[in-house]
Amino acid sequence: MSFGRSKPPSPAEARAKDKARIKRAALRALKRTKAAADKAGVKLSEWEGEFLDTVSERVTTYGRAFADPEKGGAGSALSALQTRKLKEIAAKANGEPPRSRFGRKPATKD
Repeated sequence: MSFGRSKPPSPAEARAKDKARIKRAALRALKRTKAAADKAGVKLSEWEGEFLDTVSERVTTYGRAFADPEKGGAGSALSALQTRKLKEIAAKANGEPPRSRFGRKPATKD
């Protein structure tokens, strides 16, 4: 009869748990963004809808949505650009104005 804590997971088990946690988080973020756009009645472009669908599919199938390890963190399911696009789509769904790119201010008409 043992009391106290159980044996700690092996490194392989810990990595598998981390991968599953990261995969779930990415899928939740994608679903939340799509649901927010549907709830707000925001019409996503064909490209944005396809982006959300294909990224979800790749994360479900492979555990991450990109192949090149230089494009994202070792423990992330989405690349840096995919994460940025997801944030842009979420902002659009929430009715926020688009952010300026590369620190530029939008051109104003005089």
